[in-house]
Amino acid sequence: MTQPTLHMIKLSVGTESIEGLARWQDYRRAETGSDYNRHLTRNFPRRAEELLAGGGSMYWVIKGVILARQRIHGFEPRENQEGERRCAIVLEPELIPTAPRAHRPFQGWRYLKPADAPADLADTNTDELPPELAEELRVLGLL
Repeated sequence: MTQPTLHMIKLSVGTESIEGLARWQDYRRAETGSDYNRHLTRNFPRRAEELLAGGGSMYWVIKGVILARQRIHGFEPRENQEGERRCAIVLEPELIPTAPRAHRPFQGWRYLKPADAPADLADTNTDELPPELAEELRVLGLL
């Protein structure tokens, strides 16, 4: 029996939109010459195998709303400038817009169960969104 996919969720601090997150990540990939994005974090996920085996994603909270996800490609051990152990979460470059879902602030990252993960925006019926939200999403280029 196949286990459901496990995901991660993280605040994108200082980001105003999906486009802003994409620009920052494009800049970092160009700066490092990598095909992937890397997000440095203090702790290595104990459930890394589950995240990778099921094709888990990093869900990004932007301004208090989950708005996008990226597939997790892998995890790499790293050290910061002080020589302390860290983990680089390696992410695919594509940002996939999701159905917006409010989320309260938290520190670090958290695991996200499949049942709690919002659907990809392309898979949602936008007719069910409140008109104001649908218009705002159109203005942001998400619909």
